[in-house]
Amino acid sequence: MKRRTRTWITAGAITAAVAGLVALVASMAAPSLPSPVEQFAGGQTVAFYGDSYTLGTGASDPSLRWSTTVSVERGWNEVNPSVNGLGFVNNRQGAPGTGVVQQVIDSKPDIVFVTMGLNDNFSMPARSAEIKSAITEDFTTLKAELPQARFIVVEPFWYTDDRPESVDTIIGWVKDAAAVIDADYIPGASNWIEGHPEWMASDGLHPNDAGYRALAERMDTELATLGL
Repeated sequence: MKRRTRTWITAGAITAAVAGLVALVASMAAPSLPSPVEQFAGGQTVAFYGDSYTLGTGASDPSLRWSTTVSVERGWNEVNPSVNGLGFVNNRQGAPGTGVVQQVIDSKPDIVFVTMGLNDNFSMPARSAEIKSAITEDFTTLKAELPQARFIVVEPFWYTDDRPESVDTIIGWVKDAAAVIDADYIPGASNWIEGHPEWMASDGLHPNDAGYRALAERMDTELATLGL
């Protein structure tokens, strides 16, 4: 059975209302999952800056999210302050928001993953200039505060087979900002779960355990090409 998709309207009050509702559902679909404590003596500290797809919302246990799977396999000490509904401009009032960037900085990581951008589609096109500026600000702030860290920027995830034009627009901004800070860039992630309704949780918004396993397997392949 084909996964439910959404009809996107690009202008007017209807768009704003629908986008606001979807963003609210995405941020409230499940409570924040605690970061599992898995420490490896001598392991690198790896921080993950992302939204619900990196937090692991939809998984039956946080240990099954893709970030934890790849961290355990590599003996990394995972720091994951990711937040449901977080974007470069979305859900940034107070904490969470810029506080997540600071948590990443405070962890003094050896490697930083950035997996942001999905939720900002719900603020397009009205806040396009603000989103583009915020991407640049986050990337340059992280690089300035963590000059020795290795940055891995992942193309923003997407969750339905149908895609608004804003998905590719935001992908382009993220890719350009990654190049400015000399980050490794992993392309194609917006399509990794496309065509697989069996990989989605019952909320229709997030991966289930099988979906996160598929994301982890694909991420493993991409990281291997980067020598990780």
